[in-house]
Amino acid sequence: MKKIICALMIAAMLLVSVSAMAEGIGVDTLRIQFVPTNTETADAATADFSAYMSNLLGIPVTVTVATSYNGIVEAMESGTVDVGIMPPATYAQAREMGVAEAILSSTLGDYDQETEQPIEGSTVGNFKAEVLVRADSGIEGYEGLAGKTIAYLGASSASGYIYPVAEMKKLGIDTESCNWVNITSIPSAILAVVNGQVDACFTFEGSRFVFAKAVLDDSGNPYDLYEVLKVAKLSDGDIPNDAVAVNPKLSAETKAAVTEAFLAMAADEAGLQIMSTWGHTGYVPANEADYDTIAEYIALAAD
Repeated sequence: MKKIICALMIAAMLLVSVSAMAEGIGVDTLRIQFVPTNTETADAATADFSAYMSNLLGIPVTVTVATSYNGIVEAMESGTVDVGIMPPATYAQAREMGVAEAILSSTLGDYDQETEQPIEGSTVGNFKAEVLVRADSGIEGYEGLAGKTIAYLGASSASGYIYPVAEMKKLGIDTESCNWVNITSIPSAILAVVNGQVDACFTFEGSRFVFAKAVLDDSGNPYDLYEVLKVAKLSDGDIPNDAVAVNPKLSAETKAAVTEAFLAMAADEAGLQIMSTWGHTGYVPANEADYDTIAEYIALAAD
């Protein structure tokens, strides 16, 4: 009971803080865009997210879904988006262009790397890329991917392309021998592996748990992904979590208000429900150094 009361008090204090800071926020309308974990359900969350943030900040907030990883970078560059919730490699690209500044990094639920089940009460600041294959495929490790058909999420996705490809190249595997299929919906990419349309897909650690109810057979029943699929490889490198980034041109007051709003959101049950659309469990102050190593992987994957 004491923990519940404490959590409620923290949430209340954050809400008061956000309300006070919003008075000097300096913009008439705040424009937010995010890259969803599941593109098939993201649109339904935008109205709830918009209303929630509008209530917190006391100004109109418009929320849009990025159609691609590059799309959110272009929106930040053009100034049509003020705040971007973006994957790490996408943020690294936007930062390099000088169009984004991270204010927060997300925390994610931790997974047991043997069972791929969530570890209750444990959160982490980084994750690994994951190679999923059929359990009966005989594919093991990166070496087993040579010459195979692989679904990837996009060349700007850290777990869905950059880290696996970079590490394959480190091992001297001929990635040109692979047949690459771009599938930007993770459930669709997993389904393609299940159905044998592709030999493997690149995704993020824990994806079989996250999408356990989203990959359906012809009768509309979910596949048992733990039975049908296996993890052929987890990336050697750790990938920093998503960034909540702002347009550097926003005022200090606006940046502070947005930061407090996201922290308040993470301390509220309704806010956490909305955040699940992009897979976040909480936020911590961003550390730019965490994103520095991504540039090395991007260069290697592109080479």
